[in-house]
Amino acid sequence: MQLRILVVERDERLALQTSSFLAHHGLAARWCGDGKAALASLRDEEWDVVLLDLALPDMDALEMCRRVRRWSRVPIIAVSRAAADAAKVAALEAGVDDYLTIPFSFPEMVARVKAIARRARGDGGTSAQTVRVGQLLLEAAALRVTLDGKAVAVTSNEFALLWALAQAAGQVVTRDRLLDWTREKSDEVFDRSVDVNISRLRQKLGDDPRHPRLIKTVRGEGYLLAADTDRSGPV
Repeated sequence: MQLRILVVERDERLALQTSSFLAHHGLAARWCGDGKAALASLRDEEWDVVLLDLALPDMDALEMCRRVRRWSRVPIIAVSRAAADAAKVAALEAGVDDYLTIPFSFPEMVARVKAIARRARGDGGTSAQTVRVGQLLLEAAALRVTLDGKAVAVTSNEFALLWALAQAAGQVVTRDRLLDWTREKSDEVFDRSVDVNISRLRQKLGDDPRHPRLIKTVRGEGYLLAADTDRSGPV
C-alpha cells in the first residue's frame, strides 16, 4: 500500500517542495498549512506519518502533538530550525518520534519517513510477532503493549525500545544498540532520545524511576528489562 504522509507546514514553498519529493519517491502527501486543519485531517483520515512544522501559525505545535497523543499513535516527525538539545528533548517529551532540523536533506527525510512507517506497521524484519515477559505482552503487528492485562498506549519509538529490551529480557542492552533499533542509523541528532523515551516508558508502565522494577538502568552500560515482570506491592 502507498504510504500516506500529512505535511503540516506553514511555509508553502517548503511544503510544496517536500510534497513533490515525497511523491517522486512513491509516497502520497497532502499539505495542511496550520494546526487546526491538521487536527481535523488526523481525526477524519488514516495517515502513516506526519511531518510537523514546530512553528505553526495558529497554535503551539508541541501542544498539538500532546493532544494528538491522547487518541492516536501515528508516527510524528518534527521539523524545526531549532537545533539545540533542549528543543529536541521538549519535542520528544511531547510525543514526537523523530526530529529533522532545517535545512535538511530531502533524501534523508524520505529515508526517515519510510523507516518510521515500517516500524509503525510492524515490518521491522523480526520473525517473532509477539513477546511476553512475565505480565508484559508486546504485539508487533498492532504496536500493542499490555501490562497486567491492561493496555499501555505507546508511540512507535517507545514500542521499538521496549521490543528491543523484551527480546533480550534479563540482559543489558546498550544505548547504542537501542538507538539502532529506533533509527536506521545512530547519529547525534537524537542521542538523548533513548533516555527520554525510557523515562516516558517508565511513567506509562507505572515504574518508579528511582527504584524501577521493570526497566533498570545499568550505569555506564545501558538498560535491562527484568526477566520476570510480575510485581508485588506498589510500584
